[in-house]
Amino acid sequence: MSKSLSIIKLGNPLLRQSSYEVNNVKDTRIQKLIDDLMKTLTETNGVGIAAPQVAVNYRLFIVASRPNPRYPNAPFMEPIAMINPKIIEHSAETVKGWEGCLSVPGIRGLVPRYQSVTVEYTDITGDSKNVKLVDFVARIFQHEYDHLDGIVFLDRVESTKELISEEEYQKLQNSDKL
Repeated sequence: MSKSLSIIKLGNPLLRQSSYEVNNVKDTRIQKLIDDLMKTLTETNGVGIAAPQVAVNYRLFIVASRPNPRYPNAPFMEPIAMINPKIIEHSAETVKGWEGCLSVPGIRGLVPRYQSVTVEYTDITGDSKNVKLVDFVARIFQHEYDHLDGIVFLDRVESTKELISEEEYQKLQNSDKL
């Protein structure tokens, strides 16, 4: 049975460490971690979560775009566990978009990200996948990928003037001025 995990917050040194590759995708501990990350993500209204955010130092994250109170305009997709992911190719174009993070509660920032990325990862069955992600889903991937190297979205914001509180973000979201 899966359980919700505690999310570590900015300031916890584990959030700034680089993660280790997963050697055995089918290990029951890895499969349980994936189930627990899925449950945690659903309960926190996130659209992505990386293992380092729950103090587990593996190169593993979930991408799960769906409309929810934190991201009401997010496109819907089936959640995907991505193990040992890599960016193979990316667009030349970058786009700024608002990001938040379960490990940095209460703050949103305008973050430049590649518009599209072609990625490779191992799925939960051990199969290798290669897919092109675009727009919001590409943003989620890049955000979670950063967590695997100890980077948080605040490190990518170009100016402190591009930070706002979650409360102000929600006001803007509700007024359609984003």
